Amino acid sequence: MKILYFDCYAGISGDMTIGALLDLGVPLDYLRESLSHLPLHLPDGALSLEETSRRGIRAARFTVRAQESPGHRSHARIAEMIFLSSLPDRVKDLSQRIFLRLAEAEAAVHGVAVDDVHFHEVGALDSIVDIVGTAICIDCLGAAEFYTAPLPLGGGFVDTAHGRLPVPAPATAELLKGLPVHAGIIEGERVTPTGAAIISSLFSGTGLPPSFTCRAVGCGAGERDFADVPNILRVFMGERSGSLACDEVRVVEAHLDDMNPEILGYLMDRLLAAGALDVAFSPLQMKKNRPGVRITVIAPASGVEMVARLVLTETSAIGVRHYPAARLKLEREVEERQTSLGAVRVKVIREGGAVLRTVPEFEECRRIAEATGISLQEVYRIIDRETGSA
Repeated sequence: MKILYFDCYAGISGDMTIGALLDLGVPLDYLRESLSHLPLHLPDGALSLEETSRRGIRAARFTVRAQESPGHRSHARIAEMIFLSSLPDRVKDLSQRIFLRLAEAEAAVHGVAVDDVHFHEVGALDSIVDIVGTAICIDCLGAAEFYTAPLPLGGGFVDTAHGRLPVPAPATAELLKGLPVHAGIIEGERVTPTGAAIISSLFSGTGLPPSFTCRAVGCGAGERDFADVPNILRVFMGERSGSLACDEVRVVEAHLDDMNPEILGYLMDRLLAAGALDVAFSPLQMKKNRPGVRITVIAPASGVEMVARLVLTETSAIGVRHYPAARLKLEREVEERQTSLGAVRVKVIREGGAVLRTVPEFEECRRIAEATGISLQEVYRIIDRETGSA
């Protein structure tokens, strides 16, 4: 599975990200065609990619040249535009996640509800291209795990639609929470709100991945040419060493301390029936010394809204948290095996094609135990012995 490592020694912005990803091999024509699924009215020649250099180092410079009437777009309007498009689901999901991160940061800074957020700079056409274009490029590259080097905080001031603001801008500072940062560079805006939203939405861990084989390096140039370091974002693309498969899931959580626990079993059944990958309940000690429970649901990337809606409608929760998680896993499939107790479905678990173990399915074992009168433990022993289960 492919890994992307963002070497943000000079910072990160939307155009630097697109430049680096295109430099990794995503065709510019593919990006243009994919963006045509959005009602952006990009004229011919609006997107360009040219080779440039920063302090003598070659890099790709991505530029959006298009005029649009001044104004701003709301988060709700952008979310609707992406949702109604014919873009692939993974592109929609990542694009929506990045814009939601931006909306949450703006809402926290200005003290308003997320639905009331109206974007200025990041609602402009070029920023929409940067964000959705990043999702398109990542989908094209097939990357599943994302890591980042520490990001420079920068320093000084920047002029925005809200006036002159300190660097990092308040929304950027909000987006940097949970990310590795350093204060070694003190001049200029090194991380833009768009760049911070992108990397915080992709982030899988701190520093280098556990171990990976580097296959390519993409270099995206920023607009300015700083005096201290080359203004380049480097993105290393590689493959994780080893044979474990990797995919991306969503973790959805809520804390409860005011609900009848009998309902939790019903909720678990509904979540699993609706496609959740796993559901767990953990005891908590909450405010005012109340015993509570943490609901944790692992869901496919496309199932966040379904899971959230079930939790919000079937429990006393009025909000849920969700975040992406990379999952390493063994190969698995269910096969039917013949035994002295009849045909039995077992889960076969492999790594790199080699069978590690087989595991009888519980429902199969229960069915046989109830039908034959043999104890459930004995049914397991027989199936283990006759199918090679461990």
